[in-house]
Amino acid sequence: MTDFSIEILSAEGEVKARDAAAGYAGILYKEEYQPGDRIVITPSAPCHARIQTDEVIGSSLLYLTGPFTYVIPFGVTRKNISPLAFTGMKHYLYVKEADPSEIRQYRNLALNVCDQHTAENAFPHASANVETRGEAVFFACNAIDGVLENRSHGAWPYQSWGINRDPDAVFTLDFGREVEVDRVVIYIRADFPHDNWWIRGTLWFSDGSKLVFPLKKDRFGQELTFEKKRIRWLKLGELIKADDPSPFPALTQLEVYGTEGELSE
Repeated sequence: MTDFSIEILSAEGEVKARDAAAGYAGILYKEEYQPGDRIVITPSAPCHARIQTDEVIGSSLLYLTGPFTYVIPFGVTRKNISPLAFTGMKHYLYVKEADPSEIRQYRNLALNVCDQHTAENAFPHASANVETRGEAVFFACNAIDGVLENRSHGAWPYQSWGINRDPDAVFTLDFGREVEVDRVVIYIRADFPHDNWWIRGTLWFSDGSKLVFPLKKDRFGQELTFEKKRIRWLKLGELIKADDPSPFPALTQLEVYGTEGELSE
């Protein structure tokens, strides 16, 4: 069983709350968060764990390779999450070692409600070579947060990966270990006529293969299926926009379905 610690630290590094135990560690924090506060979760070894940084956001099944820091967002950096998250005087956060049956499920391996722009050691993790104006509402991590609402743009629940009109934009999804995948579902942002859309894209996989696929003007998920691939990461790019006056295509959500590449007993 993996040992965990979970801490709330101030901007100065003061420990404001802490719990540590084998298999599960949790905190009920009965104070208001302050700017600079952060949550630090540390496993004794690489493992799969269910993590909740806030009860409003919910939990995700993640793969941890070391200490994971989640910075409590304030101001413009919280516009891509629910306005109810991290507010008030009572907060429930935890880390729990995942059950093998949970890990083995065929599931959306891209989902991570806890991902942040600068997150380390917690996977899946999304990044990109460009994000519109460096604003949180257009960060790559928005495309794996599980929020499918795509009929507008900007603050939650309409956050997206914005490409800043750059035709060379590339989105990267790192799984942190080998996984086996055979299906991808793409939700383009569909704030028409404000938005444009892509008519074609390319997926590159860490096994050296690639998939060129069509897209259409549609607010619903567009599914791609392929023979099972064992990969550590994938990239989405070569996104060709439609012949439309709008210069603003964007990605609301990317789902990647499959199973763990291997799982020791």
